[in-house]
Amino acid sequence: MAAFNFTPSDSSTFILMGIPGLEAAQVWISIPFSIFYIVSLLGNFTVLFVVGKEQTLHKPMYLLLCMLALTDITTSTSVVPKALCLFWFNLKSITVAGCLIQVFFLHAGSTAHSAVLVTMALDRYVAICKPLRYATILTNAQIAKLGLVGLIRAVLCILPLPLLLTRLHFCANHIIPHTYCDHIAVAKISCGDITVNNMYGLVMGFLIIGLDLTLIALSYSQITRAVLRISSKNAHQKALNTCTAHICVMLTSYTPYLFSVLTQRFGQGIAPHVLIILANLYFLLPPMINPIIYGVKTKELREKVGKYICRM
Repeated sequence: MAAFNFTPSDSSTFILMGIPGLEAAQVWISIPFSIFYIVSLLGNFTVLFVVGKEQTLHKPMYLLLCMLALTDITTSTSVVPKALCLFWFNLKSITVAGCLIQVFFLHAGSTAHSAVLVTMALDRYVAICKPLRYATILTNAQIAKLGLVGLIRAVLCILPLPLLLTRLHFCANHIIPHTYCDHIAVAKISCGDITVNNMYGLVMGFLIIGLDLTLIALSYSQITRAVLRISSKNAHQKALNTCTAHICVMLTSYTPYLFSVLTQRFGQGIAPHVLIILANLYFLLPPMINPIIYGVKTKELREKVGKYICRM
């Protein structure tokens, strides 16, 4: 692999190597990849379809579920189809433009996803701490505006990542030891100084996730205080049940993301194939699990989905 020489015509392409060390097993690895991806698409498109069709679900909470589904579809689709083409058909090449587009969409989708989780925490805070004013504070229009702010933030914060890559020089090595074009994975194969790329990616990651987790923590601290002031055990249980699905989704989203980011930069002692599999799980597990969690925990959505399934 080290002796692979590029011709001048190859200068506009990168080569994705998939999972180094597990090349012989990549066809088998593609089976859970494809199953997770298909389940995630079915689950998220089902949420979008049911909420779109049912007027009774045109409420802030369900609009947020649709936003979450859209970000899950964006992040998983930016990564998984290309990885499956690599595993099944050995289609390893990707144009520089395609690589930069992939970098933008997977990171922008992840950032927008985090913004939706923050808005969900705000929704739960208002529902529990200010229930009588919920309908006036969080209208559908307000949720749409918050979603737009989250999208704008994602674009403005992530757009510099592919732009920073364009300033780098790539010499003979165009081989990316990964299944997709991650910003730091592409930067590492350049023959130039990547200090700015490293710092910007790290600072933005911690600023965005740090800010979002802080806002979520503040929301839940207020929710906890409000719940503790409730004397009725039934009211306690009801209030906690409204937050369970959101907490589960946060755990499935932030835990693999933070673990993947930290191990990619500081996990020098971890085998490369382990790092790559862990990085892929972030784009596979949350998009598959999130609609299942909300389908199980949200009675109204579960009943509407069941109605459409019974019609089939």
